[in-house]
Amino acid sequence: MAKRISLREFQQDLSSRLAGTKNSNAKPALLAVLAGPEGWLLDLADSGEIMALPSVAPVPLAREWFRGLANVRGNLFSVVDFPSFLGLAPVVAGSEARLLLVGAKHGVNTALLVSRAIGLRNPDDFETDRRFRDDRPWVVGGLRDSQDRLWKRLSARALLADPRFLDAGGAR
Repeated sequence: MAKRISLREFQQDLSSRLAGTKNSNAKPALLAVLAGPEGWLLDLADSGEIMALPSVAPVPLAREWFRGLANVRGNLFSVVDFPSFLGLAPVVAGSEARLLLVGAKHGVNTALLVSRAIGLRNPDDFETDRRFRDDRPWVVGGLRDSQDRLWKRLSARALLADPRFLDAGGAR
């Protein structure tokens, strides 16, 4: 009888196999997501599980971009509306909205609510945009695809350490 594994275990195994390929010439895959109209790319090794939006309990007196807490398989995750954090319109909960569990790999139960998950992308399909500038420490560059669309590179580790991101409490 075949061994049964959960979808989470399968995703983690697939992620570690993709990120840990033995081919030294291979670049790590990129995970593409949309935050409102903006395209964002994360290194697959730096990203986490993607899931449909579960029920989120609001937290009183929190910033507008802090959506609340979600129970993910018995663990509480803080949920940050990523487009709203960026100053864009908040995500409308719907069939395309996704929760990206970025903090779990870094020992923090934090999830980013994104407008849509696009999927895995090959780094070779992008060119570095040398004119792109962004002062936020968690934005680690800009890439352009074949349609000349800008995709911003996100460092989840740097975002999770950013003082503004950590200050989810409402205005004092």
